[in-house]
Amino acid sequence: MVDAGMSAGNGPLRAELGQTDGLDLHAQHYTDRTGGDFFDALRIGTRVALLLSDIAGRRQEADPIARAMQQAFRVKAVEVFSAADANLMEGTEVLVQAVNHALIGGAKGGICFAPTVVACYDAQIGVLAYINAGGQTAMLRDSDGTRPLPNASLPLGLTTHMTYEASMQAFEPKARLLMVTKGVTLSRRGKEHFGADQVGQVLEGSKEQTAAGLCQAVLEAAHGFRKRGWGPLALAQRPEAEDMTALAMVRTAQFVDAGGR
Repeated sequence: MVDAGMSAGNGPLRAELGQTDGLDLHAQHYTDRTGGDFFDALRIGTRVALLLSDIAGRRQEADPIARAMQQAFRVKAVEVFSAADANLMEGTEVLVQAVNHALIGGAKGGICFAPTVVACYDAQIGVLAYINAGGQTAMLRDSDGTRPLPNASLPLGLTTHMTYEASMQAFEPKARLLMVTKGVTLSRRGKEHFGADQVGQVLEGSKEQTAAGLCQAVLEAAHGFRKRGWGPLALAQRPEAEDMTALAMVRTAQFVDAGGR
């Protein structure tokens, strides 16, 4: 397994992962990236902004675009979320517009298909604002059960004129969120795909208490699903594997204000 958000040449810089303010956040790739999957996260006071993207194309072409998206993400996240009275949903909408412009600019003005989740979690109020542009698989488990996060929209990279509306989700103590790129859901065994339902089953059935454990559980499950279909004929016909990337958030505790940071 390989931690996501690692710097490599022109690729994205290391993300800010780990536990903070009662939130455990982790992302990782199953193996070294060969395509355009990347992740970033940034802490701004009591807020954590995050991004999970799957840029179309191979890594050599995608890395400079990912770096441009990350730079825009980091600059704009600090700008919109630093104020104590920042509006979480409006800030997320402004943030995704900046990331989309950077994506298209990095692609030299051309179309660059990139399903992307951009979100901001506010630890003080226990709320996640998010935009799922392109329908990345995102499964939530809380006291109401396990279910997909609703309200997907068109992917980033199509046009700079696209507008996106943020959604809001309460993120209660012990809630868990698991997101994966299409390399996980499209893992194949014969004609059958691993699929979003099995991501939900992993989240619902896993006894893992940490974000890292959840990421590893779903990536191992998808890899095992694909591996069980291997045989001489399957190996001969097997296409080059997609990146498989998972991101998990676990709310571990109530927020405690340590001196009004």
